[in-house]
Amino acid sequence: MLARIARLYGQRDLKVEEVEVGAPGEGEVLLKMAAGGICGSDLHYYQDGGFGPVRVREPIIPGHEAAGHVEALGAGVSGLAVGQLVAVNPSQPCGHCRFCRHDLPIHCLNMQFMGSAMRLPHAQGMFRDWLVVPAAQCLPVGEMVTAGEAACAEPLAVCLHAVARAGDLQGKRVLVTGAGPIGVLTIAAARHAGAAEIIVTDLTDAALERGRTMGATGTINVATDAGELSAFEADKGYFDVAFECSAAVPAIRSAIATVRPRGLIVQVGVTGDAAVPINALVGKELHWIGTQRFDKEFAQAADLIGRREIDVRPIISHGFAISDAVAAFEQAGDRSAACKVQITFFS
Repeated sequence: MLARIARLYGQRDLKVEEVEVGAPGEGEVLLKMAAGGICGSDLHYYQDGGFGPVRVREPIIPGHEAAGHVEALGAGVSGLAVGQLVAVNPSQPCGHCRFCRHDLPIHCLNMQFMGSAMRLPHAQGMFRDWLVVPAAQCLPVGEMVTAGEAACAEPLAVCLHAVARAGDLQGKRVLVTGAGPIGVLTIAAARHAGAAEIIVTDLTDAALERGRTMGATGTINVATDAGELSAFEADKGYFDVAFECSAAVPAIRSAIATVRPRGLIVQVGVTGDAAVPINALVGKELHWIGTQRFDKEFAQAADLIGRREIDVRPIISHGFAISDAVAAFEQAGDRSAACKVQITFFS
């Protein structure tokens, strides 16, 4: 059987090709893929050939946010049924390194993360219409939601993990800087965790409107109304917790300035080296912590989406057939119009 794939050879060199697909082996399933979201890392691979030290050094199939229907079960597979819609967990920790043994699989020394160019050989991703994958990576999402919603389990899991890193948010005052897909899903996760007030900042009104739809109680366009955010700097800061989702230096500085003494900044966005006001960080005794990927949160994300306890539909802005994969990536690069662009299969 032949499968169409979207394969990236280098900067802006994406081709739709066909490859042979085999039958699922023991413990595996064959998925008829339905939807896959373009993530910021996918976009960096396409636009720039990579990000920081992570470069596309050999052909790679991108895509780590995806969902599909079970088409066939390999030997020994239980708990899944043909026809089920499942979200696919792209994370494959080894299970035996020292971090896996100490219940820190996020930091697995031998992690294989689908669609990632961090290692050689690259871990191939999910932008393909047929996929054989271990059954353990497939999480059923029920019959209430669409495949596009199910494909949002991975980015929501990232945000649920970020919120878990912050501890108890019940009744807290929260700042979210950056209203891209991760920012607005962080808003939804923080609202689900009980945050009382959530202010989101961004440079565009369209992104801020999505933030309000996903649960923000207030929005600030820092391109046109930066003074509104500065007001939160009074008396050493207002917010209990900030989720910094942009990795923009001005946003990091604003988080440091507006979080109260001994408050918390969770760094969600990634960038290269950045100049930050260390004196303010020290003087206010702030906690500044990192967060990356997810573990058990993927199953939680699939469950929340499947019950629409967190409704991800507002973030899905565009869908393109796999035959138009190049157009999908170009659209994803237009942040003025796009939020979550997805590639669809068999539509």
